[in-house]
Amino acid sequence: MNIITIILVIIAYLIGSIPFAIIVTKAMALEDPRNYGSKNPGATNVLRSGDKLAAALTLMGDLLKGLIPVALVLFMAKAWGQNAWGIACVSVAPVLGHMFPIFLRFAGGKGVATGFGVILALTPLIALIAVIAWLIVVFAMKLSSLGAIVACVVAATLAFFLTEHQAYAIAIVFIVVLVLIRHHQNIRNLMAGTESKIGKKT
Repeated sequence: MNIITIILVIIAYLIGSIPFAIIVTKAMALEDPRNYGSKNPGATNVLRSGDKLAAALTLMGDLLKGLIPVALVLFMAKAWGQNAWGIACVSVAPVLGHMFPIFLRFAGGKGVATGFGVILALTPLIALIAVIAWLIVVFAMKLSSLGAIVACVVAATLAFFLTEHQAYAIAIVFIVVLVLIRHHQNIRNLMAGTESKIGKKT
């Protein structure tokens, strides 16, 4: 990993650390999303406030902070001397930033939207298929966490077949593993039948 890659990773991490859920809810005078649901600063918890616009803005912000740095590095890869492995390292950074944001004392969200943004930049087809899987589960069962888990499994499965470089596939699988680990309590709740559905604060 060269010095330029290290700098890009740090910048991508800092971008990923931007807490859009907190920024949006404060700007719109809404309750802190960390007070209910899974207690994390993410779009699903913002939606539990009842404000769909705030949730949409949070979702878009979280997605873009994964998409923009990776898309930029892909576009500038040759000029910045980045190979597939360098791009893969940068791809993981915004997700880590969202999950462990320096601006929130490393207590962040679960990385679904940011991870989706990264995958959208790396392999749009995988992102499209994954979001379709997520939508089917969410509309059928009203369980955002289950939709995210299913989408993650779909993305990881397709990564080794539809990515341009093996490094991208490994980055996607690594991101998926991180997201699934962050959903460990949701997985327990799903198994126990106590997982909160979309629209409920608890």
